Amino acid sequence: MKNNLGLKELSDKELRERLEAEQMQLVRMKINHAVSPLENPNLLATARKNIARINTEISLRKKSSK
Repeated sequence: MKNNLGLKELSDKELRERLEAEQMQLVRMKINHAVSPLENPNLLATARKNIARINTEISLRKKSSK
């Protein structure tokens, strides 16, 4: 798995903050894309994948702490 975001080094709080920031960025990009097409629409897919990676790391940490 390609994990170039450095998620394993972040604390739980930082991880949640990063997730919230990524989700807000995705919403903004979707709105901008609806108004005028983005120069690179693949950025939407990349943002969704980053959110999924962060959610995966959060769930792995929850499972390992049990």
